[in-house]
Amino acid sequence: MDSSPPLRSDQPVAVVGAGLTGLAAARRLALAGRPVAVFDAAPEPGGVIRSERHPEGWLIESGPNSMQETPPVAALVRELGLEAARQVASPEAKNRYVLRDGAPRPLPLSPPGFFRSALFSRRTKFRVFREIFRRRRPRRQDLPLADFFREHFGQELLDYALDPFVSGIFAGDASRLSARHAFPALWKAEHEHGSLVRAQIKNAKARRARGEPPGPPPIISFADGLATLPRALATSLPAGSLRLGANVARISPSRAGWILDASPAERFSHLVLALPAPALARLEIGSPGAQTSLASLDHLEHPPVCSLFLGYRREDVAHPLDGFGLLFPSIEKRPLLGVLFNSTLFPGRAPQGRVALTVMIGGARHGDLAREPLEKQLAIVRPQLAEVLGVRSEPVFARRTFWPHAIPQYQLNHDEHLQVIAAAEDRHPGLHIGGPVRDGIGLPACIAAGERLARRCLE
Repeated sequence: MDSSPPLRSDQPVAVVGAGLTGLAAARRLALAGRPVAVFDAAPEPGGVIRSERHPEGWLIESGPNSMQETPPVAALVRELGLEAARQVASPEAKNRYVLRDGAPRPLPLSPPGFFRSALFSRRTKFRVFREIFRRRRPRRQDLPLADFFREHFGQELLDYALDPFVSGIFAGDASRLSARHAFPALWKAEHEHGSLVRAQIKNAKARRARGEPPGPPPIISFADGLATLPRALATSLPAGSLRLGANVARISPSRAGWILDASPAERFSHLVLALPAPALARLEIGSPGAQTSLASLDHLEHPPVCSLFLGYRREDVAHPLDGFGLLFPSIEKRPLLGVLFNSTLFPGRAPQGRVALTVMIGGARHGDLAREPLEKQLAIVRPQLAEVLGVRSEPVFARRTFWPHAIPQYQLNHDEHLQVIAAAEDRHPGLHIGGPVRDGIGLPACIAAGERLARRCLE
């Protein structure tokens, strides 16, 4: 084992990464009375969460557009005093559309709605009903998410429910993602109940018994966009804690404490790495000849994704846009992943008389398209939006954001990446690594990961 820093409570904790995970960890440490310093190479906190108010009245979300308000998220919003800025998704955004046979069709959002829906065949509905009686079958090994889901519900539900959902959340391919790691709740539900439907029914009963409202958590954002949350987290830290524009390339453990090349005069008792996998892979840990390498994390696939924020005159879009958005199943063989109806989802996203759409391109299906310039992408997008949403004009506003390494793909070899991370932590007591690289990609999961990292530093 390399020489490791003594775990002293009078030394500050270093957090590298000012995304949601790093900021949540830093705040919890500061509330516990621990000195903390947060380093990030970016000029602003928030990581992939980026909100910008344009002078014309557009509110551009270049990264995530919304988040689920789980009970821990709701508690954090209250703690930060953000209730007045909080926005709940509009009732007008109740529909979730999926493309089938070239037309947007609403996904059923309740069991009665599913069995009444014309989107799925009677054969599929019977298969879902029959799944309730599935018995527990212990699994010895992981399998692709597509195979797992198909085994429970058949091909049609895979094609027009899971596949577009995976494209919208992971920008990924269900045939390559790990069932155990990409959707651990489903994996656990099968292990405990056998039937995923029966597990959902029992979970709903348990939530009612706890006095929790029925259905999924509400979808929220803020009046000035989702970046309000990381900005508030950053502001809540003690003065001088946040070190932006600080590129950490090397960290060195010693008996005197952790040393970061971005801050050579300071030593830290604990080190939290809340970085994406590509940044972790480049990080040098230890002195030359005695380094701990995370370079293999560079093989954790992150397909490129491009976000096109497009504004239109309302009269130039025929579709009522009465929903959250539209997802494109891979079986439909379209070049888009999905379209978010921003100006329906939350107020204040577009000027009066205008509507805002976010078109997602790329991912595991069409990575090359994400790299194309704006004009070529618009040439691809125009006929698609004209056909499926009745868009009759050029956009009056356009903004392109390219993410070369967008979302980590938890594939069947994900255990190998987790083992590399765990081995580094075992070799260096006081080193803690977390965030989307290992703890889940959703924003509530990032916040939970930050809380866990802080608790580990305080143990």
